[in-house]
Amino acid sequence: MSHDQDTRSTGSTAQTNGFAVGLTLFVAVTMMILGVFQAIQGVVALFNDTFYVVGEKWVFSFDITTWGWIHLVMGIVVAVAGFFVLQGAVWARAVGVAVAALSAVLNFAWLPYYPVWSLLIIALDVFVIWALIAHGREIAA
Repeated sequence: MSHDQDTRSTGSTAQTNGFAVGLTLFVAVTMMILGVFQAIQGVVALFNDTFYVVGEKWVFSFDITTWGWIHLVMGIVVAVAGFFVLQGAVWARAVGVAVAALSAVLNFAWLPYYPVWSLLIIALDVFVIWALIAHGREIAA
């Protein structure tokens, strides 16, 4: 039995997959960038109420200023979670999955204001959730 097989069976040394580590690093950086973009989107909504135009009336029709605060706070939380995922914190992966899921739901509600951007963010949030669940533990190793 080789040393690699012995350590895998005992679990004393975790073997890391380069692809999984790279993917998790990519997701962490993506979370930080998306968080900053979402915060900027919130700041724009706070300072310029007329920038976003609503076409159809939806159930989730909040005031633009309310949406600005929601996006600003959510963006900061996503960026901070991405930073701690980059650091390899186990709790940050769980928080990352939760904030990515919340971000996807909030961007679904934001669809009438910025549909293409919202769909892009939802797709990236789903990718972040998958990567953190499937490959998140490799970054800690």
